[in-house]
Amino acid sequence: MIERIETGIAPSSAPINDAVRAGKHLWLVAIAEDPVSGEIVEGGIEAQTRRCLDNLEIALKAAGGSLRNLVMVQIFLTDSADAAGMNGVYREYFTEQPFPVRATVVVKELLAKGLKIEITATGVLD
Repeated sequence: MIERIETGIAPSSAPINDAVRAGKHLWLVAIAEDPVSGEIVEGGIEAQTRRCLDNLEIALKAAGGSLRNLVMVQIFLTDSADAAGMNGVYREYFTEQPFPVRATVVVKELLAKGLKIEITATGVLD
């Protein structure tokens, strides 16, 4: 059975969830949207990466987990030049081994205007 994880981040008007659970397995997605205002954060790739990772933490906490429960992270960037800035912030959040497996992909654009990064992740609860 698939269960929606209520985070308060995904817009209720869209047919999407930002986190679901099936048994011990979690699937999550995060964009750089401020959960209070609903606006894409400004300030470049570092600010957007931090907001994405904070949103992932919110979703994981709502599911009863933390970043330590992630096993796979996929990052979508709109500009390969942003990889260094993204990596700098990413290292602040993932400091202990084992790190999640990660793939980073550069795409032409993301759906939301002004969005530089989107992160999807898979996790397993203890």
